[in-house]
Amino acid sequence: MQSRGNAGIPLTTNVPYGYKKDPMDKNRWMVDGPAAEVVQRIFRMSVSGLGPTQIAKRLKADGVLTPSEYQRGNGVNCPTKLPEYPHKWCSHTVAEILDRQEYVGDTVNFRTYRQSFKLKKQLDRPQEEWKVFPNTHPAIIDRETFALVQNLRQHRRRPTRTGAVSMFSGLLYCADCGSKLGYSATNNYKREQAYFFCSGYRKNTDLCSAHYIREKVVAQLVLEGLQRLLWYVQVYEKRFAQEQMERFGLQEKRELTAKRRELDKAKQRVSEIDQLIQKSYEDMSKGLLSEERFATLSLSLEAEQKQLKMAIPAMEASLDATTDKAADLQRFIERARQVTRLTELTPEIVHEFIEKIVVSKPNKVDGKRHQRVDIHYNTIGLWCAPSPEEMEKLFQEHLAGQHKKTA
Repeated sequence: MQSRGNAGIPLTTNVPYGYKKDPMDKNRWMVDGPAAEVVQRIFRMSVSGLGPTQIAKRLKADGVLTPSEYQRGNGVNCPTKLPEYPHKWCSHTVAEILDRQEYVGDTVNFRTYRQSFKLKKQLDRPQEEWKVFPNTHPAIIDRETFALVQNLRQHRRRPTRTGAVSMFSGLLYCADCGSKLGYSATNNYKREQAYFFCSGYRKNTDLCSAHYIREKVVAQLVLEGLQRLLWYVQVYEKRFAQEQMERFGLQEKRELTAKRRELDKAKQRVSEIDQLIQKSYEDMSKGLLSEERFATLSLSLEAEQKQLKMAIPAMEASLDATTDKAADLQRFIERARQVTRLTELTPEIVHEFIEKIVVSKPNKVDGKRHQRVDIHYNTIGLWCAPSPEEMEKLFQEHLAGQHKKTA
C-alpha cells in the first residue's frame, strides 16, 4: 500500500462521486457525466453563498439522487446504507464533496490511517502528511473555483432566523477590534433596512462601538469600487500591472526583512540558551547556585530551546517559499477582462474579487455622518484608486482616444 500510494496510484476503493473507473484500467478515473453535473452545481451554489445545509435542502427538493442511491442505480456496490427517505441529502455529504481536492484533477493519498491491522477504525492524518499528485485525471472543478470555495468555507455564513443570507456576510470586519460584523435582517423591517454591526460590541459594549452600517450602503460602495477598478484594469492594463508589481516588490521586501529578523533572533536565542546553561552549571559548581535551582532553570531553558528548534525549520521554509505574484496578478487581470458592464452585484462576483471589507466607526462632521470603508480585493489587497479628478481626466483621455480611432 505504501509503495502504491507513493507511486501516485489511487488507494481508494470507491472513486469519488462524479467519477467512475476506466473499464480498461481500474487505476484510472473517468468523468461520470450526470454525477459530475451535480458536483459542479454544488460548487456553484457554494460560490453563490449557500452553506452545506442549504445546498442539501435544495438538492432534496429537486429530487436529486444521493451518491449512494446513484451508485446503486448504476450497479456499483456502496458500503453506506440507503437513506430512510429517498433523495435525503445531508450537509455532511455536501461538505465532503466541497472539501475533496480530487475534483481539480489531483490524486490525494494517505488521508487516513489505522493504528493497527487489527483495528478497522480509520483516523485522519494531518493535511501536511498527505501525498498529492497533481493532474492525474480529468478535472471536474477548476482550481480557481475550488480555492474560492475553500476560502468561503473558512468564513461560514449563518442565515438569520428569517433565512436571509447576505452576499457580504463573513467579509466585513471592524477596523478597531478586528471582530466580524454580524448581519441583521428580520421581518420587522424591510430588506433595504438590513444592516451590519460589530459582533465584539454585542458581546461586550465596553470593548468596542457598534460600527453600524446598512447592507445597501455596503452594496453601493462595493459596486462603485468594482466598477472603477474593472474599468481601470481594462483600459489601462499595462499601467495597472506595473503599479501593482512595484507595490508587490516593496511589500515582499518588507515581509522578507521581517522574516529574516525573526529567524536570526530565534537562532541567536538558541545560542544564548547554551551559554546560559553552561554559566549556570559553572555557578552551581562554585556553590553560587543550588542544585534544585539549577535543575529548575535548566529545564525551563531547555524547554524554550526545544520549542525554538522546532520552530526554526518552519521559519526557514516560510522564508524560502516565494509566491509568484506575477502569475496571480495576470489571473486577476484576465478575470477582470471578462467582466464587462458591471451593473449589478452577484455573490459570485463579490466572492471572486473581494477579500474583506474593513469598516471604521462613524464620525459626525458639520452634523453629517461620515464613515470610512476600506475594500480589500483578492490578489491586490487595498487598491489606491486615482482621485475623482484623476479618474475624470483618464476617462476623458480614453474618450478622446476612442474618437480618434473611429474618425
